[in-house]
Amino acid sequence: MFPFKKFWYNSNDSILWVGVLKMETMKFVYYQEDNMWVGWLEEYPDYRSQGKTLDELKENLKDIYQDLSTGKIPHVRKYGELVVG
Repeated sequence: MFPFKKFWYNSNDSILWVGVLKMETMKFVYYQEDNMWVGWLEEYPDYRSQGKTLDELKENLKDIYQDLSTGKIPHVRKYGELVVG
């Protein structure tokens, strides 16, 4: 499965390509504690969330990502990878 959504217009058996939107994905870490799901985005381990269901946790993590990527949360600490050799 490709991480893209294609949009097109089909009129009179001709296809007009409009564009391709890349779906962004992000890894997250999670576990279940009692009856709650706890997790965080792998790139932002300082910002944890929880949910009553795994789907609720995923939605909460999407909200956190939106806040982090738009600057609503200042001084965000990220983890990166450095090639040293």
